Amino acid sequence: MKEIILKTNRRIELIDITAQVAEAVRSSGIREGICVVYCPHTTAGLTINEHADPNVASDIVNRLSKLVPHNENYAHIEGNADAHIKSTLTGNSVQLIVNNGNLLLGVWQGIFFCEYDGPRNRRVWVQVR
Repeated sequence: MKEIILKTNRRIELIDITAQVAEAVRSSGIREGICVVYCPHTTAGLTINEHADPNVASDIVNRLSKLVPHNENYAHIEGNADAHIKSTLTGNSVQLIVNNGNLLLGVWQGIFFCEYDGPRNRRVWVQVR
């Protein structure tokens, strides 16, 4: 297992972690298999989406903020209920195929860590089998 350590900079942001996950796959020595990327946080998540145009990540952040606003009348008293809801929408893991020692991603696809309650120190776990 490989742990990726992240320091987020904003309350809500998507961070491209494709290169770090690809390196974890390469260093595992596994040629054919599955890569699971897991986020052990309840106010963050993971997604696979376009990483060629940074406006896509901005659009996702902006739309999620409109769908689930930060300052609503939530019952959760810590003030981050929106982050919990957003993490439920994106999910906390992604699975990818490993072929010939490489991640199989579409031409425009990248793996994003989704911060919804930052800035914070975060981690992501990568397991290749």
